[in-house]
Amino acid sequence: MSGYLQHKVIWITGASSGIGEALAYQFAQSDVKLILSARRENELQRVANRCGLLPENILVLPMDMLEIDQLAVKVQAAINHFGQIDIVVQNAGVSQRSLIKDTQLSVYRDLMELNYFSIVALTKALLPHFTQRRQGHFVAISSIAGKIGTPLRSGYGPTKHAVIAFCDSLRAEIFRDNILVTVICPGYIKTAISLNALSGDGSKHGQMDDNQAKGLSAEECAKSIVKAIVAQKNEVYIGGWFEVLGVYLKRFWPALVYRIVRKVNA
Repeated sequence: MSGYLQHKVIWITGASSGIGEALAYQFAQSDVKLILSARRENELQRVANRCGLLPENILVLPMDMLEIDQLAVKVQAAINHFGQIDIVVQNAGVSQRSLIKDTQLSVYRDLMELNYFSIVALTKALLPHFTQRRQGHFVAISSIAGKIGTPLRSGYGPTKHAVIAFCDSLRAEIFRDNILVTVICPGYIKTAISLNALSGDGSKHGQMDDNQAKGLSAEECAKSIVKAIVAQKNEVYIGGWFEVLGVYLKRFWPALVYRIVRKVNA
């Protein structure tokens, strides 16, 4: 890969499956050190074993992003282990599949806590380290759903929209400290995200979406994300032509997108 990644310490949250797991394997092809975080330690260990890095170059750091008061402790543990953190990829999150009329308010709150507030909290916990070193790279996994609102995503889309807006403000505030911010907006990626999505009552949706099943592979998505990080992009859209085109249509012909979205089968 690029010299930009050489010797970097890269922390991935949500690393036990899907895009996070694929990113771990993609980064491991370069001369890097990895920190893998998620709730399931056994799955993190499986991913770590498959990365093929020397044991001293990979740290399994189990973490629940909803335990906000523990995030600063986890940041310090990561810094103590490798001496520094260079890139953090905030990938942990959950989606939603329910109509507004069927969705409990608690589900909206749960989505916002994990998909938005935990990103803000980890960013704030890590920011002093980046600022002190005058270098670092925040990478947040948002979604094209944060650009285009569609049926069944009334809770998920706003959380991803909030991530984009937060990162825009963050980027503007910290650029003088040589700190980078990249926002990744995937479209339909073939992962278990729809299986684990929240229904209106907070239970798991448990079904694979057709568009998800036909989506870009997690491996191809990870390759594009790494390229965007190396190129130090501000914001990128990854997925099939249809959903990526939708972002640009929304920008220049929003009325057309509104009509298309109304026809989406909920």
